Parts: sequence; C-alpha cells; structure tokens
Amino acid sequence: MNAASPAFPSPLIRAEQLRQCLPEAFVVDCSHDLAAPEAGAAAFAQGHVPGAVHMHLDRELSGPVEPGSGRHPLPAREALAARLAALGLRRGQPVVAYDRNFSPYAARLWWLLRWLGHAQVAVLDGGWQAWLADGGASESGPAVSRPPGDFTGAAPAAMPSIGVDELLAQVLARDARAPSLLVVDARSPERYAGEGETLDPVGGHIPGAVCRFFRDNLQPDGRFLPAGELREQWSRVLAGSDPGRVVSQCGSGVTACHNLLAMELAGLGGAHLYPGSWSQWCSDPRRPVARGATP
Repeated sequence: MNAASPAFPSPLIRAEQLRQCLPEAFVVDCSHDLAAPEAGAAAFAQGHVPGAVHMHLDRELSGPVEPGSGRHPLPAREALAARLAALGLRRGQPVVAYDRNFSPYAARLWWLLRWLGHAQVAVLDGGWQAWLADGGASESGPAVSRPPGDFTGAAPAAMPSIGVDELLAQVLARDARAPSLLVVDARSPERYAGEGETLDPVGGHIPGAVCRFFRDNLQPDGRFLPAGELREQWSRVLAGSDPGRVVSQCGSGVTACHNLLAMELAGLGGAHLYPGSWSQWCSDPRRPVARGATP
C-alpha cells in the first residue's frame, strides 16, 4: 500500500491487514482513560504498534474547554491538521487508529479525520488486544520522531455535525410538521436513565433520545459485530428514521463516534455528531432534561 492507493474499503482493519500496511500506514494509538488522563500515554510507553504515535484525547483530539462547551469540544480544524502534520502525516497517507478501551477513542480520531476530509482512515478492529492476540510486535518507549508531513486537512468535511442551538430548536419543535431528528445516546443505560451519574453534574438525557450503549456494537472479544448484525440491530434503533436525520451523542462527543462508526459499518452512514453532547446540554438549566429508561 502506498499514499496513492485507494481508500480503505472498510472503516475497520484487521490486525493481519495492518501488518501488510506497515510501515506505510500512519498508526495512531489513541488510548485514554477518562478517570486517569495520563494513563493512555503511560500505556503507550509500555508497548505500542511499532512506528505508532500517541495522540491525547484532551490535548490533541479535543479543543480547549470553555464555559458551556462540554468536556471534549471539537478541536479547531486548522489546529488538528497542523498537529497531525507535525507528527508526520502526509496528504493521502493511510491512517490506522486504535486504543485499548473498546475503540471509542480510535473512533473519535476516525471521525475527526473524516471530518477533515481524509478518507484514508480505519480503526483497528479489537484494538491493541487484537494486535497482540494476532502475534503483532510491540515497541516500547516514546514515539520515533519523523519529518513533518504535508497534511493540511483542506478537503471538504465528510462528516456532518449539529450544534446545541439547532438541536435544542429541533427538540422543542418535535411536534411541528417537519420530521424531528432522532437523537441516539451512546452512554450506558444507567447514565441515560439518570442513575449513578459520575462524570457530569446533572443526570438524565435529552428528551426524545433513545439509548444505544456503544459497547453493544461489539462482540465479547472487543471486535465489532458483523456488518449484517449491526444493520439489523441499528435498523431497530432507527425504527424507520432516515440515517441523515439521526444525531449521535454521548457524554462528551467521544463514544458517540463509536456509534457513528457502527452505523457506517452497517451501511447506514450520514448521521450527525452532536459534539457537545450531554456535558454541554446539561450545563444550561434552561435546556429540558428527561429521566428514566427508553420508552
């Protein structure tokens, strides 16, 4: 594979396929722990795919947190593109993202790169654990420095998003003539219901949202369910809604990307990301809150 090769045929790549892409592929370890923000970098130093770099969720895959922004606002497009170029990414170079936490952070980078118009990106199915289980080599220590790349992220964005004001207007106008958006919450059923909230100051969910826990996209070994099974399950979640009218959200716009990746795998692409997600929504008491299980 070289930088001029066609885009990955799937948003997922298996460990044996990744080995065939090395060293051409630009591999990014996105490992992170919301409860211990430096744990991902520490795990990377202990072992990672040879030649990989690490990108930090808070400092590189998110923008600065401001009042009312949510916990992980989107980074500025120019800042993210410049950081990727500084790490060595070239225009058109294939990118493979992985983590060791069921793939939500890798899915975040997948979405961000597609948002920058970069089609050559895939998530390592099963993450670091699958790489090791398949006999993949491990490298320790800091990332090997490489010359800066020429990546600019100048291509048109391929992934739609929606802001809080537009979403609020849709929620408040749910009974209007226009068909309303379907909001899908990627958090656990307990957090969706408003029970045992530990990350945000208010428990509950956006009125009208349905719950699809992101881990339900996975098999017990951490790999994604087959595309046909994902399509069957997601068709039940959508209940006839057009994927283009779907909004994916979670606590802070990270695991929501996992659901968007699963929808893409199921052939149901086109849904929107609500980047601010629940952490932004609940920061203003004037926004309505619902509690309890999905009806």
